[in-house]
Amino acid sequence: MFCEKSLKLIKEFDRSQEAMPPFDDDGVRQVFEEMRGLYDQNVAAANDTTADPDGTAISSIAIRHAALERNKRCLMAYVFNRIRKVRNMRWQFGSILPPEIKANLCEPEIQWFNNYSKCLARYMKSIGGQGLNLAQDVKPPKSLYVEVRSLIDYGKFELDNGEVVLLKKHSTHLMSRAQCEPLIIQGILEQISH
Repeated sequence: MFCEKSLKLIKEFDRSQEAMPPFDDDGVRQVFEEMRGLYDQNVAAANDTTADPDGTAISSIAIRHAALERNKRCLMAYVFNRIRKVRNMRWQFGSILPPEIKANLCEPEIQWFNNYSKCLARYMKSIGGQGLNLAQDVKPPKSLYVEVRSLIDYGKFELDNGEVVLLKKHSTHLMSRAQCEPLIIQGILEQISH
């Protein structure tokens, strides 16, 4: 049956429980082979109009052409959804992807991710005088201060107002969200309250 392989690509991608399933090179290659076969059959049928005096070949050509178009749309949907997921991962993980996710990307996807990261970084640097990190607060905070717990003995940490805070393991502090966010990302602090 026409278009089964291309539809299978989309269904498997949609059903996948992984953050990013591996790129299905074999499935894409099979869809291209099916498309090549359909195209060759259409060319042969169009060139051999003498064998079909009643015009039934035209309906066969139309069906194969519709299958070609559907395969093309399915492949484009597969690639588009993968790229959309890669774009969302840039906002979720930052400019460096975890190795287990990067291993599931094909080379053009990795290149697209790197180009997207560069464009985004260039844009963020151009905002204001010092730049603005758009990935820092994707959701608006409910309060400017958060309660955090130190996970390690970090030592002294100087706040923007000049106050020095001693970050000992299991100590809790009420800190500005902007100042503790980098420490949370590094794994030094964990947020207690939201």
